[in-house]
Formats: sequence, structure tokens, C-alpha cells
Amino acid sequence: MAHQHPPRFLKIVDDARSRIRETDVEKVKARMDRGNNFLLVDVREESEFAKDHLPGAVHLGKGVIERDIEARVPDLNTEMVLYCGGGFRSALAADNLQKMGYTNVISMDGGIRGWREKGYPLVKD
Repeated sequence: MAHQHPPRFLKIVDDARSRIRETDVEKVKARMDRGNNFLLVDVREESEFAKDHLPGAVHLGKGVIERDIEARVPDLNTEMVLYCGGGFRSALAADNLQKMGYTNVISMDGGIRGWREKGYPLVKD
């Protein structure tokens, strides 16, 4: 069930997407299966993360990621894959992290909904 986002929100997401790198659910899963080293960041709300999340993900919600990222990830070259519900909030967060100097940030298009649709594993803490 696709959520209908308001047009002004979609406009800022499209603007952010023009500056960021994106990947898809299948590529992230393949990288995880190969044991590639990257930081997987869930930018959804804390309640969403508590319900379930991708294996190995850390939580840095969209509301606080810009404030908390430097303490959590001091190396500006750390490879990070950000995800949210569908790929919109993660695109906005990726854009802001790039503005802060992070050089290796990728947003996962499709988000956890795409992950669920593929039947990939999820965990609860």
C-alpha cells in the first residue's frame, strides 16, 4: 500500500535526490550477505525502529541525526547506508549529512517496506 505524500514534501525529496547516491534493497542485501563493511543507519522514528529493523542497523532518527552523527560517526569517509520506511526521509538525511561533509552516504530506495516485500530478515531488539 503506497503512501501518498504531499507534493511539497516530494519536491524537497526530489531536490535532495538530485545530489545524493541511492541504492536499492537487493543491492544492500547482497552487500550484507557478502559481509561488506558499512554502517547501516535506520533514520525512522524510535517507535518504528523498536517494532523491527534490518539486521545490524543502528538507530539515528531523522529528527536527531544531524545533531548526533558527529559523536557516533566521527570519520567523514565512513560508508553509511541510510534507510527509512520507503526512501524519502533517508534521502533527506543523506543530503544533510553530505552538507555536513560526509562523503560516502547512500540512501536505500524502497526502505524497509521494500525489504519486507522481498521477505528479507528483520530483527527486534
